[in-house]
Amino acid sequence: MTDAPGSPNAVQLLSELQHSDELKHQPTVAGGLPAQLAMLRAWQADRLAHTYADLLANPQDRPACEFFLSDIYAPRDFSQRDHDLERIHKFLSRVLPAATIQLLTRTVELNSLTTALDGDLLQVLVDQLGVTDAVTAELYAEAYRICDNHAERVHQIDLTQSILRQVSEGARLLIVGVAMKMVKVPAQTAGWVEIYDFLERGYGAFRQMKDAKNFVATIAQRELSLLDLMYADDVAGFKQLAGLS
Repeated sequence: MTDAPGSPNAVQLLSELQHSDELKHQPTVAGGLPAQLAMLRAWQADRLAHTYADLLANPQDRPACEFFLSDIYAPRDFSQRDHDLERIHKFLSRVLPAATIQLLTRTVELNSLTTALDGDLLQVLVDQLGVTDAVTAELYAEAYRICDNHAERVHQIDLTQSILRQVSEGARLLIVGVAMKMVKVPAQTAGWVEIYDFLERGYGAFRQMKDAKNFVATIAQRELSLLDLMYADDVAGFKQLAGLS
């Protein structure tokens, strides 16, 4: 059985996590999402649940779809997890496979990009379209067009596709399971609970999937089609494909 590259044993991991100033866990202020951003994210999460109702209904796809909805794009404050990822990234590169590190890096990039794009979208919805307490498909599509950031939205979809593909590939590797078990106790004891739980949920969800390529392709194709429909001002088509009509 092959260990993770350069991986120390659990005792060494625990010692480093507990005694290295560089690796001491730093809790962030739990402020939560601002109310208007939470409103937008909640609408988007609900839209995704409708758009991928077929995947949620498939027992093999459901765990991965739920992970996508709860851990990659959800109305939650991920600031603690992302703060932790940035601080522990170098250390994790010594104990987890390179593909897993790349996955973490892209997840942080996706969250940062999503935060920026949603900030622009929310500003248009509130300041230009007068949204106060409810988002509609019509207003959402109009705000997308006003933001005029098609290339950035395509990149967001590409990142999502890349992350989902990497998670599905990594979940089938024995070395990832070995590394996850090795890191669990040291990470949790040292306070890095949110990162570990994120990794464990993703690993567990995608391990159950048999046709990951179809799952990833379905999400990418639908999101790109929805993006094009919004930019074409085809709200009826957007609502139909999104499962909102």
